Amino acid sequence: MANNPLTRFVIVGGGTAGWMTGALFARFLDSRYSITLVESDAIGTVGVGEATIPMLRLVNRALGFEEEEFVKATQGSFKLGIEFDGWREEGHRYMHAFGGMGRGLAFLPFYQFWLRYAAEGGEKSIWDFSPGAKAAYAHKFAPLNAAPNGPSNNLAWAYHFDAGLYAQLLRKYAEARGVNRVEGKIEHVRLDPESGHISGVDLDNGIAIDGDIFIDCSGFRSLLLGEALNVPFDDWSNWLPCDRAIAVHCKATSPTLPYTRASARKAGWQWRIPLQHRTGNGHVYSSAHLSDDEAQAMLLANMDGKPTGEPRQLRFTTGMRRQVWHKNCVAIGLAAGFMEPLESTSIHLVQAAVDRFLKLLPGDRIAEADVAEFNRQTRFEWESIRDFLILHYHRNGRQEPFWQACAAMEIPAGLDHRIALFEESGRIFREHEELFTETGWMQVLLGQGVTPRAYHPVAGGLAPDKLDELIQLAERAADQVVGSMPTHDKYLARHCAAPEQMETA
Repeated sequence: MANNPLTRFVIVGGGTAGWMTGALFARFLDSRYSITLVESDAIGTVGVGEATIPMLRLVNRALGFEEEEFVKATQGSFKLGIEFDGWREEGHRYMHAFGGMGRGLAFLPFYQFWLRYAAEGGEKSIWDFSPGAKAAYAHKFAPLNAAPNGPSNNLAWAYHFDAGLYAQLLRKYAEARGVNRVEGKIEHVRLDPESGHISGVDLDNGIAIDGDIFIDCSGFRSLLLGEALNVPFDDWSNWLPCDRAIAVHCKATSPTLPYTRASARKAGWQWRIPLQHRTGNGHVYSSAHLSDDEAQAMLLANMDGKPTGEPRQLRFTTGMRRQVWHKNCVAIGLAAGFMEPLESTSIHLVQAAVDRFLKLLPGDRIAEADVAEFNRQTRFEWESIRDFLILHYHRNGRQEPFWQACAAMEIPAGLDHRIALFEESGRIFREHEELFTETGWMQVLLGQGVTPRAYHPVAGGLAPDKLDELIQLAERAADQVVGSMPTHDKYLARHCAAPEQMETA
């Protein structure tokens, strides 16, 4: 297709998924491609994806968004990790902090030496060596980058922001670079009778749009991939049984925490996402264990302030489409599937899908080998994230029926192996380019109460004085990073303060 005079992309749906796709296409595709985006102002977006992970910085850098201006434009704040409150048991908390911790020796990561230190009576937790965790709990932040050719400071960060304002920013970028937005609702999807490919879409205002490749960003409806092309949906609710969420905003409180909080509740969990002028709150829960009224009451009773709008309910089923690229249609975002926002992966899955598609961009035709590779990589990524989420639910010590059922469920074989491997010897292996690092897995495994029986034998061979030195250096390095930072609120006020009137619904 790329050798033809023009390849016509049609993106169906706006929001973060549609406009991020449009912006990245506009950034990396040349004049041989036309990009049309169809959306309707009458159709709302889910808009709860206000927390992110550090990979979003790559997208913003590719689009040329300056960090301070981006945070200001989206009413954002900074995020150093996610605190899990009560997941292991009531009253217990831990942080999945971004970035690294300590310095390893030879081929071993630092945490293997910490396992020996802890086994020998050391009292400091693994998070005492994490600059991200220590800064988060001290309510501090500054974007400290490691010196060129120098040692890493082990710091990484992401953002909390208004997803609607981010979509506006992406839209402005995309339209300025030639993406053509068409207003209207799709009434009919036309299929080629011979190939079964999508040939065009017809709108309720009489406009007909033809295309060569269609990108389905239509949300849960999956208008193209699911409805028109009948690609089946693989349901994962047997492992991730939460199927509803209630979301509502309240006024911001001080201090502005530089981390997301996920608090375990009777039959699910509650999120708290701090922006500059508001706090996003939501309750993800299982309708089989909790009524909608009870879930809403529980949410409203556990917020920092009165709601600033009406609570919105979202119904979902965790899972993904059997194929995410089928014929000449690629689904991106919720049209491809749904992963609950426990580890803030929804926007990442959008950017990863666009990146993967651009790397496999068709030439003069759509090659089945490329389609198969796209789907293979996509499924691997989704399933690895799925397993990471299941870990949070499965290894818990709570007593409520919902949590007991999660603890008793049969889990995927790959996850069962990971847990057994860590439980035996503290070993973690990251496969291919899966999203979560060894450090991320280690924090959640330890946080959920999975304690290794042993540590690596090479860590056991380090002289005691060298072990003490390694531990002390790691703690000192983390303290130096945190000590150099202002408070998160001071940094926002000095560099990224957003005007009050920018707040959106």
